[in-house]
Amino acid sequence: MPVSALHPELVALRRTLHAHPEAGFALPHTQRAVLSALSPLDLEVTPGPPDFTSIVAVLHGARPGPSVLLRADMDALRVTEETDVPFASQTPGLMHACGHDLHTAALVGAAKLLNARRDEIAGSVVFMFEPGEEAGGGAQRLIDEGILAGVEAAYGIHVLPGRSGVFTTRPGTIMAGASSLNVRVLGRSGHGSRPHQAVDPVPAAAQIISALHTYVTRRFPVFDPVVLSVTKMQASDIINAIPDEATLAATIRALSAESVEILARELPSLADGIASAFGCQAETEFRSVYPVTANDPDAATHALTVLGDLFGAERAVPLEHPIMASESFSAVLNEVPGAFIFLGTTPEGTDPDTAEMNHSPRAIFDDSVLGDQAAALAALALSHVREGHPEEL
Repeated sequence: MPVSALHPELVALRRTLHAHPEAGFALPHTQRAVLSALSPLDLEVTPGPPDFTSIVAVLHGARPGPSVLLRADMDALRVTEETDVPFASQTPGLMHACGHDLHTAALVGAAKLLNARRDEIAGSVVFMFEPGEEAGGGAQRLIDEGILAGVEAAYGIHVLPGRSGVFTTRPGTIMAGASSLNVRVLGRSGHGSRPHQAVDPVPAAAQIISALHTYVTRRFPVFDPVVLSVTKMQASDIINAIPDEATLAATIRALSAESVEILARELPSLADGIASAFGCQAETEFRSVYPVTANDPDAATHALTVLGDLFGAERAVPLEHPIMASESFSAVLNEVPGAFIFLGTTPEGTDPDTAEMNHSPRAIFDDSVLGDQAAALAALALSHVREGHPEEL
């Protein structure tokens, strides 16, 4: 099956998913659409239950051999779309603002391409359709359910702003680990005109916020950076009352497990010390959400070689630095060697350097890349389960 013949079908699927986004772990419309697209293929398909609508599909080749996993995440974000594309979200408050609709359609395309070449395959290909990547990650649950049994390599491709059709990756760390910090500062309420008769948690919380931002710039080397952003703050509901408590929350990104260990140990002490200085108490919760995403060095180099052979060296480019966003695919790469790859999807006429980033309500992804994205996934799988290079994809 030529990619050119498959491309319109993938675009149609992507746009259907984009118009009907679903968030979290329960994605019934998305699951039905993907199952329908996969139904003509000779795959061993296992759909997840209504509260966790994963899809695991296995293509068994004509002969025994290794297993390789390809992954797509399927969920949308709780974002109200502000684009004017004709297939914009029809669901208020939800949008495929991270490109998971492209990931899903491309993995369906890879399944179709590989199914057509079953006779050439010595081994198996596992297609992992993950719900809830933005909601804490469905990858770990699928791992716990045994999806990686016998898998020797794993690959995923994520769309980002960048020159359309250009693939990038790097050996080692490619994305940060994500952690969250929640702090509850406990004081004693009172009237806003008589703060001396209260124990005001708001100044303590304000000092904690300032200290957190300063802390990361003084505690960690610039070559192992940590990014901390306090994104939530809540205190009194009315203007003339000092509240009993103030709460704040931060998202934290780090490029090494060692940094995460330091953060988990030291941030509660920092918050507690500042709160105590104001006569308050601090209750602190630090949670590691995703580990660092680290590519196997050999797998990343191999991926660039395969994609360079398929598309030309100018479209398979080493990534110089990791990015500080985070990914649930990190859990997969903690278990098996593999690589996570970025694909530029900035539409023609838009400067990639100023294009709206993933998670923006105005993010637009060029789905003309879908055929190549599917071919790239198929080529990476074939490089493990078939001898030679699949230049003819």
